[in-house]
Amino acid sequence: MKRIVVDSSASLYKLDGIDFASVPLKIVTDEREYLDDGTLDAVEMATALRTYKGKTSTSCPNIGDWLEAYEGADEIYAITITGTLSGSCNAAQLAAEEYQAEHPEARVFVLDSLSAGPELVLLAEHIRALIREGRDFDEVCEEMLRYRHHTHLLFSLESLANLARNGRIKPTVAAVARMLNIRVIGKASDVGELDVLCKTRGEHGALERIVLELKGHGYTNGKVIIAHCGNPAAAERLMHMVRAVFEGAQVRVTECGGLCSYYAELGGLMVGFEDADA
Repeated sequence: MKRIVVDSSASLYKLDGIDFASVPLKIVTDEREYLDDGTLDAVEMATALRTYKGKTSTSCPNIGDWLEAYEGADEIYAITITGTLSGSCNAAQLAAEEYQAEHPEARVFVLDSLSAGPELVLLAEHIRALIREGRDFDEVCEEMLRYRHHTHLLFSLESLANLARNGRIKPTVAAVARMLNIRVIGKASDVGELDVLCKTRGEHGALERIVLELKGHGYTNGKVIIAHCGNPAAAERLMHMVRAVFEGAQVRVTECGGLCSYYAELGGLMVGFEDADA
């Protein structure tokens, strides 16, 4: 049995036409633990956390969680959130080694997405397409390592509070952005770190900047997935802007799950896309 497994940073909890599993991360506060399993109301959580004064953090899946997701399959393709921000990839890899030791006939490929959110969806869907084409395990692995170089992530954030709380950016940067109503445009770097590209005032300027960044990153007419946290209007506007600028653009809008909503926060957008060489 062939199976695709992602952690919940993908905000993907089912994938039609293939055996599939999602391994949940957790968002933890002093008062409550949120399990990102596809049943969580991510917008409600993000709304509650906006005024929460206590400590918050995230917790990655452990080896046992990944082993449970692998169980029963003999050809497994696992995709994780960037290893620079989470221990999920390491846990998935250790679980793969243990699983293959217990099931010598099984093969497990663990792909560090170097990203999060909708870029993982692109990766998972590409694996599904390769499996449907009848590609063998080694061919799929080789192609995914190539394809990963041609998928990218951009994001537009209204708040940086949770990124600052968890050491992803400096607290002073988050404070200044909040005071000045600045939206931060950033990307997942080639090594899986969150890089700030620029700061803009107002939502329209942020959307225009994302379109410019798509051009700069070599987007022409491939797939684009726009994931939002409680901001469907901006996501729809961006979708129409992309379609207006890029003829043949394949754009769709989705919602952020729990982990992505925690970091993107209310109003945030995450944009996964393919470049021209994908």
